[in-house]
This record gives sequence, C-alpha cells and structure tokens, in this order.
Amino acid sequence: MREVVFNGPPPRTAAASFAACLATILELPLEELPASLPDEEAAGWGVMRWLGGMGLGLVPVADAASFVWAGPWIGWVVAAAGAERRAVVMFGVPSGVAWDPCGVTKGEGWLLEGGFVVSALDVALARPPRLEAPLTPGTVEAIFVAPEAGAPARQVDEVRALAGKGLDGDRHPVGKGTFPSGPPGSALTLIEAEVCESFTPPLAVNEHRRNLVTRSIDLNALVGHEFAIGTVRCRGVRLCEPCTVIDSYALRPILRALVHRGGLRADILEDGIIHAGDDVAGAI
Repeated sequence: MREVVFNGPPPRTAAASFAACLATILELPLEELPASLPDEEAAGWGVMRWLGGMGLGLVPVADAASFVWAGPWIGWVVAAAGAERRAVVMFGVPSGVAWDPCGVTKGEGWLLEGGFVVSALDVALARPPRLEAPLTPGTVEAIFVAPEAGAPARQVDEVRALAGKGLDGDRHPVGKGTFPSGPPGSALTLIEAEVCESFTPPLAVNEHRRNLVTRSIDLNALVGHEFAIGTVRCRGVRLCEPCTVIDSYALRPILRALVHRGGLRADILEDGIIHAGDDVAGAI
C-alpha cells in the first residue's frame, strides 16, 4: 500500500477521495484512474470496467462498522450524521483507519457508513508467488511472554516452546489472548528488530506485543516455509498484520506504519527450548 501524492490540495469530494484511496490500495499514480462519468457513483461502471481489465472488482460491504479484513479496504466515513461522505483506507482485524486523505477521522464523532473491498475476480489467478525462504540465518534478539491479553510483557532469556500451543508462561497456550488459541498461526508471533528501530522512539514490546524480536532475517519470506529457532522447528503461517488492538496498546498511531511490516505468525512443530541469541534459520 502506497499513499498517493497530491500536487494540489487534498480531495474535497466523495469521488475524489474514493479515487485517492483506490489508487493507494493499487499503488498506482492517481492520474492512471479513469475519470468519473457525469452523475455516476464513485464506484460506478466506469471504475468497475477499468478494474475488470486488471482482473479486479469491488465488493460492497454491507455492515462496515463490524466488518474486518486482514488487508486494505475502502470505507465511507462521515464527520457526523447527515454530513457528506468521504473515503478512507481501512485495514486489519479488527479494522482501523490506515489512511484518511481528507482528515475526516482526525476529530471525534465520525461514523463509518459503508465500504468496498477491492477483490480479484478469480482468486486462483491472483495468488501471489511464494517468496523463497531466506538462506542466511538471523538471530533471536529478545523473548517476551505475557500471561493474558493486555498484561505487561515480561522479557526472559529462554523459554519452553510447546508444540501446537505456544510459549510456556504466555497467553496463547492457555487461551487468554485477544484472539482464539489453537488455529494455525496462533502459537507464536515474531517481529523484526529493524522494524522496531524504524520508529522514533523505537517500538517497545508493550506496543508491538510480539513474542520474539529477531534481527537480520526477512520474516515475511518465512510464510509457507518451515524454519528453525535454535533446535525448535516452526512453520510460518501468515503475516502478523496490525489492527486496532495493537493501535490501542500504543500511545501513538502505529497501524499504518506496520502494514506488511508487523511480523510473522507461526506454528510450533515440536517441543524445545528457545534461547535469546539462537539462530533463526529459514533454510531447513
């Protein structure tokens, strides 16, 4: 996701804000989007046919206030009941505002009144290729566990990894996390130290809430691959994308900055001990 750059003032109409959000999600220059036809809705036939040429379409969101999506989608917001709507980019499970070209959501009392998901017309043709697993190992820089959702995280030098469950002493094995324990990708979360250090001040554990901080390895490239943390075998399941939960833990907005940089969700495949300083090897 790459926000468009405006050469003039920010958009002031529903159609212009919608076009800006769509261009941002597609990572295209704003001028490549088709101009809206007279008296046509922002998501009208002109845009739909143009998207169809790329194998994409727009799926309306019936209940935007309760809708969640682990990726960007377009929401219609109003500053107050009865006000003219504007488009924003939403993101995450649960979803929050990732980009607001008009600044509607900077104030209090705004409402989410609808939206669209940009979707592939044929998902099988749109699946991204799997990245190659990293050949050079990284390291575990820090280990954290928290007994339940929202509880302060505690740093430890080593921890027992429990296959199919999580880390001993953490919330995930005992079902006290924000999200359900047991489904694929719920046992272990990781984030790159380099991402944490890109914030000023650096992102702290009680902001990112991940179990392991790693260094010198591309965690995104571990999705779909088995890897080893020391002697413990794991499997990368999906990206650990940000959401409004992580935004609520931080004292600053971090959702947008962590899109596709929030780390990795992984399964633990066998019991063992993970130590600070262990190698994280992607090629096993």
